Amino acid sequence: MPSPSLIWFRKDLRLTDNPALQAALNSKSPVICLFILDDRIDGSLPMGGASAWWLHHSLAALDTALRDRGGKLILRRGAALPILEDICRRADVGAVYWNRCYDPAAIDRDTAIKKALSEAGVVVESFNGSLLREPWEVKTKTGGAYSVFTPFWKASCALGEPDRPTPAPETLPGYSGDLDAETLESWSLVPTRPDWAGGLRETWQPGENGARARFDAFLDKDIAGYGERRNRPDWDRTSRLSPHLAFGELSVREIWHAALGHARFVLDGEESGAWSFLREVGWRDFNHNLLFHNPDMPTVNFHRKFDAFPWREDEDGFQAWCRGRTGYPLVDAGMRELWHTGFMHNRVRMVAASFLIKHLLVDWRRGEAWFRDTLVDADLANNVCNWQWVAGCGADAAPYFRIFNPTGQAEKFDPDQAYIRRWVPELAHGGEDYPAPIVDHRMARQRALDAYADIKGAV
Repeated sequence: MPSPSLIWFRKDLRLTDNPALQAALNSKSPVICLFILDDRIDGSLPMGGASAWWLHHSLAALDTALRDRGGKLILRRGAALPILEDICRRADVGAVYWNRCYDPAAIDRDTAIKKALSEAGVVVESFNGSLLREPWEVKTKTGGAYSVFTPFWKASCALGEPDRPTPAPETLPGYSGDLDAETLESWSLVPTRPDWAGGLRETWQPGENGARARFDAFLDKDIAGYGERRNRPDWDRTSRLSPHLAFGELSVREIWHAALGHARFVLDGEESGAWSFLREVGWRDFNHNLLFHNPDMPTVNFHRKFDAFPWREDEDGFQAWCRGRTGYPLVDAGMRELWHTGFMHNRVRMVAASFLIKHLLVDWRRGEAWFRDTLVDADLANNVCNWQWVAGCGADAAPYFRIFNPTGQAEKFDPDQAYIRRWVPELAHGGEDYPAPIVDHRMARQRALDAYADIKGAV
């Protein structure tokens, strides 16, 4: 009996097009499938409640898929290195495989693990299982990293199409030895207070099957007009694949080839919608590229000149924003959608984030933390880079003087107020219980411009 191989699942909770799993299967040895809840990585930001809910159900789905093929998922909680060393020793593991993570804390952890296991005689290999291109593959003409999206995307596309995805295995050579494991229920990932998980259950189906069903529905109904429709929250015509991508339940390579294949062979070559969609997927690559090359971005302004920005302490305003009680219907609709579903339409995210930062002058890091706690798609790179983008302190950032008018944005992108009426129903009944605006837009806009003007010479 050959020594078993071990695949360490992380942000790749799927069987289709999983390079690390494929490498383990290619070893022709029994395969140990492991997930470690390593939630105390030094330097990492804590996992939010909505992400914990999703993780619980995604792991349950992955375990079911593995058992259907002759394997099973072993769960362990704690620091990854001693857990891996213990399993490798007990099971005489010959090789460990994983797909790479790109956030700074995970990179430091994985580097130390690879060194320790290699010195112990275990083969260690890692793969790209989550991005179209590795962060070091897309380079400027001088060999540096891009900080502006459009040239990054052009350079990425110029590298050619990503590899074709590989199918899920029909069977797994499961490991029959006895290894200590924990139960998913013992981790208590599903929040009990406040009990907002009902809205999540109504909205989402975590796991690879749910990801594929959502993607198939998007291809059938919405990708053709994606470029024109994606900015309308009242139409709800976006893919809503972001949480599935955040947990690796769907491969970006599969998305790429399926989207273009659908456009070429089903939509008679009409590729504009597919390319508009893939461009948004490209922003995900770009944000991971930024985080990889700027590992302090989760807590530090990309443009350090913004360190002098005069943030305000406005706890009442922050709490009103969190609860969707600002008196600006589009902002409040988005924040209530977020609380109920763990999701917010991207256009509304920009308006809501801009309101917190520029109308209330609350530090973007507070908004990032709230989104990280309540979004089911709370990907660190996307969340941090997008908040910095709105604040004007990030890479390829919106101009500091671009201050969304929430009322104007509602008139343009929710002209019939269908989205607002859904999430702020009291407005459809007279609005007596709806709060007055907590801040005057004109005054807040000028205050923000004055604040930015204080550091304009440094920006």
